[in-house]
Amino acid sequence: MPWNELFRLGRRKSKQQSVPGTSGASEQHTLQDTRAAIEELSQAVRNNPESVEIYLALGNLYRSQGEIERAIHIRNSLIARPGLDPDLKARSQFELGRDFRRGGMLDRSRQAFEDASVVLGHTEEIELELARLAADSGEFERAAEHYGRMGRALAQAHFLARQAGECFRQGDTTQGERLIKQALTVFPASPEAWLASVVQATLSGNIEQLGVSLQSACANIPAPQRFLLLEGLLEALSAARVDNGGGSGTKALPLARITDLVQASVRVLASFPPDTLLCYYCAKLYLFEADLESAKHWLEKALVLNADFWLARLELVSLVLTDQELTHFLRDQMAYFISHARKSKRFVCQACGFRWDKTFFVCPRCRSWHSILFRQEFS
Repeated sequence: MPWNELFRLGRRKSKQQSVPGTSGASEQHTLQDTRAAIEELSQAVRNNPESVEIYLALGNLYRSQGEIERAIHIRNSLIARPGLDPDLKARSQFELGRDFRRGGMLDRSRQAFEDASVVLGHTEEIELELARLAADSGEFERAAEHYGRMGRALAQAHFLARQAGECFRQGDTTQGERLIKQALTVFPASPEAWLASVVQATLSGNIEQLGVSLQSACANIPAPQRFLLLEGLLEALSAARVDNGGGSGTKALPLARITDLVQASVRVLASFPPDTLLCYYCAKLYLFEADLESAKHWLEKALVLNADFWLARLELVSLVLTDQELTHFLRDQMAYFISHARKSKRFVCQACGFRWDKTFFVCPRCRSWHSILFRQEFS
């Protein structure tokens, strides 16, 4: 009987023994399904020890259960088998590479994938595994090379930008700028590459360069993704403030220079056709400088464009409260609700619905690229 039929048989047997219930019960049923499939495949291996396909399937199931040592043992037993077809041996080496990666043995994983590529060639599947290994090891430029071979420009630019960020942190500005230029050549709309450029200009206090980078970035990045750039700009300004000690490993800038950077940023954002998020971030920049009147002006503009933009309304209420005569009790209650509302997760993956309070370029749940959106309407 083919191994996939055995797997389905194991699932059917498990389902006959289980009763649908809560989500916890559903997870338990899934575990039972997998264990039943492992038992069926183990029996099939005992009955037919020459069946390589069953061995491969059994190893995959062990890996899915976190039983890495058993999975590795199965792959090695196949690889050492005399007379094994070269393609099947290469497939075993490929799966062994996945086992090693799952077990955190990155160097051994890379070697297994390289061994598999001798027979299978540098297939997209192998290139993808090698790219992930390089990224996990912090070898971002190597990861970019692998993604480039696959024609995945978005991911290639992402890792080139990450390597550029590392170069800037180490003081190698020339190499960092070269990598950003390369990333933008590969993918001109890369928010990661533009963000690295904007952050570098901000932390170095280069007002002219910040204006040029921010202008080009907003012109090239799709409007719904500009907030990725502006969130990073605010974080960089905060890291460079004198009263923050300049942040970890960051040289502090004089307050006057921070003010000039904020003013230059607002001028650039104001030069684009107004949209809700641009107005909101102009307000956030003024709030950073404690210019409350200017912040109110931009928040009101944001609400004209989208009356349901909950975060702009929240910030506006917070500012207006400072002008109101409220009892101490009511002021405390309003402050409590506002502080908790600010903790609501602002960002959502449009692919799977995952919500987070931090920006991301790859969804932590579904691994989709650039699927993040700013939650403008509260639900």
